[in-house]
Amino acid sequence: MSQQALTAFSQADIKAMEPTLKVGILGTVNEEGLPHLTLISTLQAVDPTRMIWGQFTEGLSKKYIRQNPKAGFLVMTLDKELWRGKATFTHTAQRGPEFEMFNNTPMFRYNAYFGIHTVYYMDLLELAGRQALPMGQIVVASVQTMLAKALAGKRGSREVLNLWTRQLMNKVGNLKFLAYVGHDGYPVILPVLQAQAASSEHIIFSTGAYRDDLKAIPDNATVALLGMSLSMQDVLMRGRFLGIRRVGGVRCGAVSVNWVYNSMPPKPQQIYPAIGIEPVITF
Repeated sequence: MSQQALTAFSQADIKAMEPTLKVGILGTVNEEGLPHLTLISTLQAVDPTRMIWGQFTEGLSKKYIRQNPKAGFLVMTLDKELWRGKATFTHTAQRGPEFEMFNNTPMFRYNAYFGIHTVYYMDLLELAGRQALPMGQIVVASVQTMLAKALAGKRGSREVLNLWTRQLMNKVGNLKFLAYVGHDGYPVILPVLQAQAASSEHIIFSTGAYRDDLKAIPDNATVALLGMSLSMQDVLMRGRFLGIRRVGGVRCGAVSVNWVYNSMPPKPQQIYPAIGIEPVITF
């Protein structure tokens, strides 16, 4: 992280993260030690040293965090302020004040189909502190990325990223986040809103925003990329970080994608490599 780490949330931080209408990103580590990202809008601080989030759907992140308690997080509010850091999962609860609080929010109180059935608790390890999203740098970096993509004219040899995924990643205004597993085993998450699909198997992003954070990613590290629209459509990708290089004359980070996952209900499922359909032979 680009600034000195803190070890506690302020009361202002806790209050700012209360609204349900925000972006919460949870980073976990799978069985192979690879990063995984999940959109969790309930993610918030409950006191200066603890975080909570509520589960109402099934997904891989809940499985992974129970197996490996090391987590990374990013919370971004509607006024474009964000918090990033690391936390350690401790336990779950299916009753208590936080359980009641979640299920009494308008999003879940008036929902006839589902509510929060489990609350997850995490101890804060370190926090980068409240930051404003550097929109000026992001706009410039987005233009640079589009220029690099146009000048490079790169085509993929594999259809890893389908048309829908490329369109989601290339739409200006959509949100994109990257994560890798740090030397301490905790996921590190950073915004890469400037990211674009350069081909059917590559994602690139100018280093014009979050330059120091991007330079800290080890070459050849496996990274996860989460792209999402403001209507909460999202897709998760994973691949090898190719380092920072000049693409069309612009210094860009590049990722060779080799795995794509649909994390949206009603059927979270791996998209690439394609999963074969097998006949049912046992009844």
